[in-house]
Amino acid sequence: MKYYLGIDVGTGSARAGLFDENGALLATAKHDIKMHHPHTGWAEQSTADIWQAVCHAVRQTLTAAALPGDAVTAIGFDATCSLALADSDFQPLALNDSGCDVIVWMDQRAVHEAAACSATGAEPLHYVGGTMSPEMQMPKLLWLKRNRPDLWAKLGYAGDLSDWLTRQATGHNTRSTCTLTCKWGYMPHRTPGWDRAFLAQIGMEDVLERAQLPETAAPVGSAIGTLTTQAAAELGLHPGCIVSAGMIDAHAGAVLSFALVAPSAIPHTLGLVAGTSNCHMALNLQALTVPGVWGPYRGVVLPDYWLNEGGQTASGALLEHLIANYRGADNYQLDIHGNIAQALLADYDSGRDPAPATHILPDFIGNRSPYADPSLRGVISGLTFTDAETTFRHTYWAAATAIAYGTRAIMARMSEHGYQFRHIVLTGGHAKSPLLTALYADATGCDRCDLILPDCDEPVLLGSAMTACAAAHGGDLPRALQQLAPSSRILPANPMRQALHQARYEHFSALYRNYQSRPHTVS
Repeated sequence: MKYYLGIDVGTGSARAGLFDENGALLATAKHDIKMHHPHTGWAEQSTADIWQAVCHAVRQTLTAAALPGDAVTAIGFDATCSLALADSDFQPLALNDSGCDVIVWMDQRAVHEAAACSATGAEPLHYVGGTMSPEMQMPKLLWLKRNRPDLWAKLGYAGDLSDWLTRQATGHNTRSTCTLTCKWGYMPHRTPGWDRAFLAQIGMEDVLERAQLPETAAPVGSAIGTLTTQAAAELGLHPGCIVSAGMIDAHAGAVLSFALVAPSAIPHTLGLVAGTSNCHMALNLQALTVPGVWGPYRGVVLPDYWLNEGGQTASGALLEHLIANYRGADNYQLDIHGNIAQALLADYDSGRDPAPATHILPDFIGNRSPYADPSLRGVISGLTFTDAETTFRHTYWAAATAIAYGTRAIMARMSEHGYQFRHIVLTGGHAKSPLLTALYADATGCDRCDLILPDCDEPVLLGSAMTACAAAHGGDLPRALQQLAPSSRILPANPMRQALHQARYEHFSALYRNYQSRPHTVS
């Protein structure tokens, strides 16, 4: 029996999952990662803390599975698209006294630099929906060069977090096609892949050398090396363990999503990876350009397919924010999400709208898709002088529906530009919520397609384990998907709820039109 380890570094924790050669999950563990917010809109972490969390999670997983480290054939890393910084000796390049050397994916400090990149209209902009996001790496590095020339002078490495992890594990500076294409402006379908004219336009002529960015990238599912002796000892594995090319966490979830449908259905499937934020993955054999939606990116999930990626920067994070800031949430202890979902579903299942007058625009830290406007901010409409518990219940409902309507708006934009969806595969934390799964089935236009839920507790970890399996078999990703794919079930839409959601969605859209017509600035 062969075993594969998926390692996922999320926003708040590192998780590991051990799978057998049939895709069965044997054990999993996680370890928290600290977050620092030195200024409003900034978010930073430490690679030392992240690596320690990874090692703890892997060792705990092996212990729980009662397997020795030398039983693991291959491992696959995925991580948030955070930016890790190091000097020329690959030592952490600290941003401040906290020791943080990672600018987290959600960090918004590079809004003006992203606008400068977008203003060029250069070729890489054609592959990010026309607008570059402050979540991407070139704007963040441009911010570093403009605002911290002391650090820029010392910079010897910059990488997506998953590429940093594979470098830490193997000693090889191999970058993934997934990360470079989706977050750096690299174009794998052309030679050379870097647009040096664009880099010159934004004053980043030296970034390829400074960041040690290579001319080529490793395909998804390919092997980039084996563990170093030191990394193997720290992880509790063995030096011969194969390491696959790293992935962005949502894209690892997408790998699992597209394993659940027949090849002919792939162009008609939306992979919805929903957790702290939401990512909407759609694949096509043709390069489709969708305004306000990232991509098309070639080969970043499956070979030969172009990816279009929509997103909501705050989804689960929005619900957590409401819990943290509304006193009425205390009425739903100890399982707040579960208990509020049960209360709302009691009304919803009886055909009533639990809060017909309350509506939310969910873009508390900007809109990624379909408007690609980082300056948008959240709106709560329809509150009255109700008690604290009722106010929280109504606001939570409005936020949950708004998350589903944001997905609906992204799907509508994609459909206007060539996609015809028949399936939605939902993975991530939202798949465990009976309220959110019901809303994704009923409120996103799923009367025209199936909502598919995988029978898998850890789909992102399994997606990374699939890339590890592929790396152990010569990079054959389709084979790995077929071998490790779990079963799934369909959650049908309730046609009796369509009128309710149509009315709320029209109000949602009208709020956007009204808000976008007003002047607003980033705060």
